[in-house]
Amino acid sequence: LDWDGWTGERVVLRPDSTIPVARLYVENENAGAVRKLFYVQNVLRFAQGDESREDWQCGVELIGDTQPAGDIELVLIAGEVLRRLGVDATVKLSAPGILRAVLSRAGYSLPEQLALYDRILEGELSVLDEVAGRIPGAGAPVRSLLSMEGDGIAFLDNLLSALGSAVPKIERPVAELRAVSETLADVGRDHTIAPLLVRNFEYYTGPVFTFFVDGAKVGGGGRYDSLLALVGGSGVPASGLALEMEVLARVIGDGLQESRAVLIRPQGPERAAMAAAFSLAGELRSAGRAFRIAGVSEPAAGCEVIASGEGFTLRLNGGAPTQVDSTSRVISALADAGL
Repeated sequence: LDWDGWTGERVVLRPDSTIPVARLYVENENAGAVRKLFYVQNVLRFAQGDESREDWQCGVELIGDTQPAGDIELVLIAGEVLRRLGVDATVKLSAPGILRAVLSRAGYSLPEQLALYDRILEGELSVLDEVAGRIPGAGAPVRSLLSMEGDGIAFLDNLLSALGSAVPKIERPVAELRAVSETLADVGRDHTIAPLLVRNFEYYTGPVFTFFVDGAKVGGGGRYDSLLALVGGSGVPASGLALEMEVLARVIGDGLQESRAVLIRPQGPERAAMAAAFSLAGELRSAGRAFRIAGVSEPAAGCEVIASGEGFTLRLNGGAPTQVDSTSRVISALADAGL
């Protein structure tokens, strides 16, 4: 990964990502340092029934940075990766501290809060009426405000105006979410606020974000500042992001991959042709262009480049074959052809 300075160490971790990253940070005595790590791995989870117990993820962990810069960077990284995959995703922001403050103000213990939160996420919104009845001055706005979604700053202002006096402790999570929302709006990243979005209620400590495509969650993450203290370190700001690779593979589909990828075909098994094909592959990868190396018996494709020791033959979009003598001219020709 190389995105605005994300050139940190690559880590390969099993069976979970975030906790081993935290331990790695603590064991290497990185206190006070900023570490930006990325991974591609399988993740094992506890699951019930037919739910998947093993999934593949790619993600990044930012340890030692502060809010809101780290949270904003992660949202923008995820958005850029999804755009490069040709995926039009929507992003929703949340902060579990909002509901945590409401439940705490209502007098519930932590185990009771976790149980109530599970019921709420299962769609039992009447729980919020019960909660509101235990907060003087809260009334009807609790259920209506927490169960709806809204656009950015206006929604957060409404939330704070309606519940701030009855639940003073929502001011901090709302302010943290507002800082992220304002900057995302400034850079043109559309988003909505969804107070009841987060599954890991006890894990996240600050803003959380989730990406959706046609209702399917393709990735997300958020701030987990308390985790390092649980594995022997001091309290250090930290945020993470994970994209669900198997879900993304279904969303992208084979058709999109084929339509964007250029086929590279060595003219024959000769050493010079093979070297030219793989040299071109390296240049295309550096240029961020999709390609495939042809198999020995693979039939001709609509867009392909035949590599030989003398140069390259381009057959693009059904046009006549074109000869070029360098990888840079191949890349220029592909750009001119809209590939």
